[in-house]
Amino acid sequence: MQFAFTAEQDALRELARDLFEKESPPSRVRELFDGGERDAGVWRAIAGVGLAGLAIPESLGGTGGDEVDVAVVMEEAGRAALPEPLLETAAIVAPVLRDAAADDDRAGSWLSQIAAGEAIATALLGDAPFAVDAEIVDLLLLERDGELHLLERGAFTTEAVESEDRARRLFTVTAEVSLATKLPGGRAAADRARLRAAVAAAGMLNGIAVRLVEMTTSYVRDRAQFGRPVGSFQAVKHRLADVHSAVESSRAATWYAAFALASGAADASLSASVAKAQATESEAAANHAALQLHGGIGFTWEHDLHLWLKRGKALEQSYGSAIDHRRVIARALLDGSVDA
Repeated sequence: MQFAFTAEQDALRELARDLFEKESPPSRVRELFDGGERDAGVWRAIAGVGLAGLAIPESLGGTGGDEVDVAVVMEEAGRAALPEPLLETAAIVAPVLRDAAADDDRAGSWLSQIAAGEAIATALLGDAPFAVDAEIVDLLLLERDGELHLLERGAFTTEAVESEDRARRLFTVTAEVSLATKLPGGRAAADRARLRAAVAAAGMLNGIAVRLVEMTTSYVRDRAQFGRPVGSFQAVKHRLADVHSAVESSRAATWYAAFALASGAADASLSASVAKAQATESEAAANHAALQLHGGIGFTWEHDLHLWLKRGKALEQSYGSAIDHRRVIARALLDGSVDA
């Protein structure tokens, strides 16, 4: 199939890139790494241009977008190493509430608040041990025994855990669920939430990988050795070309997975696993190459490279590792539900 973004989606990408570069430069990410306080104005700015409400209907204050629009913004968030729970709020919780709005009176009110920037959400899906930014959110989407539950602040407790990426803060969550907290949709809704999470995480990994390739290409052009730019050496050019090819292929797989989710295609589940597995592996290749090709400076904390290296490593294991998703692909091949 041929795939092309609309003019509106291209404009959305530019909007997200400009905003994230302005509101979340590397200096701010470093401040959070060092224990700095969050700036609530950043989330207000994100919501103010409609990014928090991407998947929320216009009637509730959102922009009425779909999973493809979300994928576009997630890639830019990864490229900026954005230290905000945009993935959890806009790509997971908001679509779940949108789907539940017809059968759950809570959903519409919370969707309006998310779109307006008055509420932030996070998610704890499957057997994941930690939730991102659970200490600061207003809503927690929790999967328990194949059912989704919506918990408001005060209905759960959190405890911080040490994370390698200290700008992406992780927490254990203790919560009691009941019929009153349960959302409609059953196991199918939980499965769909995990698919959305995987595709959104794949988009972020692609953005991280793109940034790593950009940073490394710029560095090897400027860094001279033996009287020549390092980037002129064949081994360096081939290494970067291989990574670039892998990343571009991964981006295409993620865009298709987002389209499959948005259109309800029969292969949406399989496509999500392909996207997350491929994005994880291509980002890991970019991560490794970037560190090696930066040489000694790449190992120093003073260089900004570490912000993307650590964010990439964190997301490689989030919402299903490459191994987890390749198991899904293997099962689909072995049971004959997809052609080899």
